[in-house]
Amino acid sequence: MPTPAASHRIPRLALAVAALALALTGCGGTATTPGSSAPTTAAVPDRVEPLATAPQSALPVTVPSADGAQVTVTSADRVVPLTGSLNEIVYTLGLGRQVVARDITATFEQAADLPVVTRGHDVSAESVLSLRPTLVIAETTSGPAEAIQQIRDAGIPVLVVAPAKSLDDVPKRIDTVAGALGVKDAGTQLNQRTAERIAAVRKGIPATSGKQPRVAFLYLRGTASVYLLGGSDSGAASLLEAAGAVDTGKESGLGKDFTPITSEALAAAAPDAILVMSKGLESVGGIDGLVKIPGVAQTPAGMDRRVVTVDDGVLLNYGPRTDQVLTSLVTQLYGKAA
Repeated sequence: MPTPAASHRIPRLALAVAALALALTGCGGTATTPGSSAPTTAAVPDRVEPLATAPQSALPVTVPSADGAQVTVTSADRVVPLTGSLNEIVYTLGLGRQVVARDITATFEQAADLPVVTRGHDVSAESVLSLRPTLVIAETTSGPAEAIQQIRDAGIPVLVVAPAKSLDDVPKRIDTVAGALGVKDAGTQLNQRTAERIAAVRKGIPATSGKQPRVAFLYLRGTASVYLLGGSDSGAASLLEAAGAVDTGKESGLGKDFTPITSEALAAAAPDAILVMSKGLESVGGIDGLVKIPGVAQTPAGMDRRVVTVDDGVLLNYGPRTDQVLTSLVTQLYGKAA
């Protein structure tokens, strides 16, 4: 969902459509072999893995917010994270029992029974306030701005976190959330675990004899006729590069996050594989529908029907499960587990 999770990188219209389509399972992806018409799912349970020992919050703390404010947190008893990525971090730090709500992009199993406080990707201030939160964690793209201000005006601390766009943002986000919750040591522990797991995946990437897989990231919502090609700011480039691949949108000089797909742009990109979110692929009717999008069938990826998918709720999260996303990419691109 723009991803959901990393929903800040997807255009607002696409996000609204994505919200309607989100019923996700797993961090796994699907791979196709040349000539196949449907992917074979290789999903793992859509669950987060909390730290072994739940930490105790040391509060109050005063922490800087990405919008320039200084936020004082006196209690983490009732936390409302406003993106799936932030929710995932809170749960993985071991404080899931203190989370009282979720937004539509929090798709992992442990959060499934929580009340949803967003409509599409817009925050409902009334829904949030009805849950009597002691801390709300948002991203700079959470909105509308009036809803965030309404929550603040009610006296609720609102921490705004900068959105993630690359692997370098993973430890920053974990540290920021852990600091606001008064569990800095747990943040350090989670960062170490996450870094070790990502490093292990990267170490297992097969040698490519100098030829890196060329991958185009497409954002698709067929029900709304949204067909977009990811550029350097889509959020996917860092993941693809970590997996030993080339992001063809970035290589082609597409500076924005997403641009409408054209036959000319795809021909110039000439990807060996196409990366899509699972729900996006479903929305266009699977592989058969994907190759009908103008220009796709003429690419090496389209001719080989080589498609890589990762679930919407985790692909661009850049958090504690990023190693699983990388593992899925590596497995699908190279045909072996990292």
